[in-house]
Amino acid sequence: MTHTDDPTAARAARQLRRIRAFYAAGVVLWTASSAWTMWASPGSRPMWTSLLLLTVFTVLLAMASHWLRNLEPTTSARPPHHGLFATRAGRHAVSKP
Repeated sequence: MTHTDDPTAARAARQLRRIRAFYAAGVVLWTASSAWTMWASPGSRPMWTSLLLLTVFTVLLAMASHWLRNLEPTTSARPPHHGLFATRAGRHAVSKP
């Protein structure tokens, strides 16, 4: 059974995508708010509050992205195929006449 066959995993992935979009919007909002507050009144309590909320939303966005990446199935169990080494003999290979 793969992750895509499991309805609970699919539902969790959908919800994580939605919440990730919400956190991304929060990061954009608090970045703009922090920049405006730093320009208007640097070192003030509202500036530090904006920076704190920006940090919180950034951490939440990173965690949601990490969880979503772990929830999605891998494409293949085999290691990646490197075309450069597949067609040539290795450096220490003995050539046959």
